Amino acid sequence: MKKLIVLMAVLLVAGSAFAGGSRLATIAPNATFNNGLLPTSTNNDDTCDIASNAPAATLLLPYFDVDFTSSQATARTTLFTIVNTSDLPQIAHVVVWTDWSFPALDFNIFLTGYDVQGINLYDIFARATIAPGAVSGTGGTSSNTTVPTNPTPGSQPADNDANPNISSLAGCGNLPGTFSNALLTDLQLIFTKGIGTGAAVPCTARVGGTHNDAIGYVTIDVAPVCHTSLPNEPGYFSLILFDNVLIGDYQDINPNANTGNYAGGNPLVPIRAVPEGGPAGSVPGTNLPFTFYDRYTAGIVPRTIDRRQPLPTTWAARFINGGTGAFNTNFKIWREGITTGTCTGASAAVSNSNLAIREVVRFDEHENATITTNQGLVSPAPPGAPGIPETGAYSAARTDIFPPFSTSGDVGGWMYLNLNNNNTAGTYSVARAGFFPPGVTRPSQNWVVVSMFAEGRYSVDFDAAWLGNGCSSATPLSTVQGAFIGPKGGVPVCPAGVTCTPASAYIGTNQTP
Repeated sequence: MKKLIVLMAVLLVAGSAFAGGSRLATIAPNATFNNGLLPTSTNNDDTCDIASNAPAATLLLPYFDVDFTSSQATARTTLFTIVNTSDLPQIAHVVVWTDWSFPALDFNIFLTGYDVQGINLYDIFARATIAPGAVSGTGGTSSNTTVPTNPTPGSQPADNDANPNISSLAGCGNLPGTFSNALLTDLQLIFTKGIGTGAAVPCTARVGGTHNDAIGYVTIDVAPVCHTSLPNEPGYFSLILFDNVLIGDYQDINPNANTGNYAGGNPLVPIRAVPEGGPAGSVPGTNLPFTFYDRYTAGIVPRTIDRRQPLPTTWAARFINGGTGAFNTNFKIWREGITTGTCTGASAAVSNSNLAIREVVRFDEHENATITTNQGLVSPAPPGAPGIPETGAYSAARTDIFPPFSTSGDVGGWMYLNLNNNNTAGTYSVARAGFFPPGVTRPSQNWVVVSMFAEGRYSVDFDAAWLGNGCSSATPLSTVQGAFIGPKGGVPVCPAGVTCTPASAYIGTNQTP
């Protein structure tokens, strides 16, 4: 009977939270405890766990690859889609970054309620076009800003001026369309040679790596206006919103029979605002120990102004390389750089070109482990040391980055990836007390996608498993410091008024809680 009474109390509290029926997310309270045991109210978003595919305030495309020199019939390209899951209109601010974290292009997408917008990056890098017009010769875009009349009230989008957190619709019509040939030339050079002309993108320093295809990553933020500000510029964080309403996905398509002839896809990484809701510039505080945009918010009070969930550091990634049908595995890895990716100066993008890898261990299917010899390097990694830039794709068979295969003959297994870049540049915050040792800089953020393909016709992309979330402390080295490899446990956000410690009242088999 006592359990029933507790359940009824929880249901009554939950029922009161929904009674208002407001369509717009409001700032939710953080979890609070009256006796240290049972919650009186619970904010389900008060967590560092990254959902597999949930509406969010920020979306991350961790890696893209575009061959803009070939015809579309044979060119590798990456497509991504943004979906507004709410009835209220939303503005999605899109930033396209190089593999060294230089923001070379940004644009806005206006989404009516329940709207969906696809972007083919081949259009951008080969045709100087963003979301080409649905009707040839109209000059418009494929984004429909006309609100339809739907058969039921529950499926009816609200009017385009119905979102009170959108302060202005100025400049949001007919977006984005085509852009100049000068900008196209700069984008092509910056994303393949690393250096542009400076004619359209005002930078002539090296801001990206050298490769045949355009390679980089994309961030998408909910915004209150259509604007052209960038995350590494002052004022950007007064131009973001906090409603967890966007979902998205990507497709990596390689139709060239000589280099691929396969395609894979996956959800975009959903990075939720905690707590969600409120107008631009609102600062209710957050229980997150640090945030996704931490390296861009130095000097801002509070530094956690963006309220975005941080990403994990340690990963477990399955691989198969070789065997019947020449099965292959690539790891698409996004890493947090150590600078904000400016053109020049102390925050220059070049510092993000070779980020140290803390530790990698390869396990075969008979549990044999192999390791690399250089562990625990400083960041950025010294020239020639194992290190990778902010984003890239790497064959799991490479032994210049990953440990060698064991002598068992197994072609498959899994990889332990401790991708903490061991940042010594002082550009990360010291996270809130209770999560990491006092005065210790928090670990770097990362994301890993496993891409498997075989026989030029089979392919699949899926997220690797994170072994600790963004609240987890840095993991010591197993090779030097004797730490056990394993999951760190699902560390939640520390409730308000409660002291967080890594210890638990119950000890299980996990040796790295």
